[in-house]
Formats: sequence, structure tokens, C-alpha cells
Amino acid sequence: MRKYLLLLCFIPLFAYAGEAQDMAQDPVLEKRMVILAEELRCLVCQNESLASSHAELAEDLRREVRELMQKGMSDQEIKDYLVARYGDFVLYKPPVKGFTLLLWLGPFALLLGGLGVLVFQLRKRRKVVTETTLSPEAEARVTALLNDEKR
Repeated sequence: MRKYLLLLCFIPLFAYAGEAQDMAQDPVLEKRMVILAEELRCLVCQNESLASSHAELAEDLRREVRELMQKGMSDQEIKDYLVARYGDFVLYKPPVKGFTLLLWLGPFALLLGGLGVLVFQLRKRRKVVTETTLSPEAEARVTALLNDEKR
């Protein structure tokens, strides 16, 4: 029983060694996979590329991309496959189309809206200050106070 537990502890090491051996067999393919993985987003981390993520899903996706490359698929075909499977979110630079238009233009729309509200509030404040008028009695009293005259 003890032997089996010890064997179970070493199984992940054998899997990692097999993956490292696959990388060493074809360095050109591995370099191509890394370049493509830099253009893809990790679905778990969301702000990391597939190449720099250490999540298990990212490792699975890198392995899948490597297998698709070994089957002879081009980079664009692999991107299309992943987009069909996971959506445009998997791309770091999603294409501009109806659904992603909000992603591309949303920050600019929020900035322009904020500037519009700021300008509106500043004009409103200036209008309140300039439209304030005093009655003749209040104006005379202010003038007297400013000239140090007592009534």
C-alpha cells in the first residue's frame, strides 16, 4: 500500500517531464506557440496572457494550442477555433464589431459624459453667482459696511 501512495506522489512529476520533453523536441513549434499565446487571454486570470499565466486552465489551453499546431493548423485557424469555443474574450485585441463596440468606445463615452457633466455644473454654478442681485437697501448697507460707516 505504501508503494502505491509513493507512486501516486510521483505521477505529476512524470506528466511534467513528458511536457518538458515535448517542448524540447520541437523548439520552433514551441516558440510559435509562445508567440500565439501572448495574443490570447487567460480565461481564469482575465488580465494575463495565456503565455504568462500559471493557472491549470491556461496550461490546458497551451497544450491544446500545441496539439493544434502539430496537426498543421495556422495561427489564424487556431484563433478562430478558440474564439468559436470561448468567444471574443479569449483574444487580447477583440475585433471591432457590434457586440465589442461598447468595449472599444465605452471608456471614451464615459470620459466625454463626465466632461459634459463637469461643464454643465460649472456653468450652472457661475450662473447662480452672477444672477444674485441685492435690493437697494441691502446694497446700501453693504456699501456702508465696506466703507466702515455705521448706521
